[in-house]
Amino acid sequence: VGANLRQVLLHNGIELYNGQAKLINCRGIGSCGTCAVEVEGEVSPANWKDKGRRSLPPHNPNKNRRLACQTKVLGDVRITKFDRFWGQGDQPLWTPEG
Repeated sequence: VGANLRQVLLHNGIELYNGQAKLINCRGIGSCGTCAVEVEGEVSPANWKDKGRRSLPPHNPNKNRRLACQTKVLGDVRITKFDRFWGQGDQPLWTPEG
């Protein structure tokens, strides 16, 4: 409880980044937005970095996405990663079921 979502996903071998974002990302400081995922479950409230980056294109602040690098896991969660470079697309790439 309280673990960083990005670190948990990477530690468990779950690919968090799409395409070239695997090479070009901010490594968890919250500035690039490439680790955006849909989160269902108990997590920390969005901080100013998360809200700020998701308010800028290509992200849509009305979508239920969070930056994994700025999110702490507080209980059971379900994560979905979407397509496009920043994970801002509408096609799910993976969910817990595969």
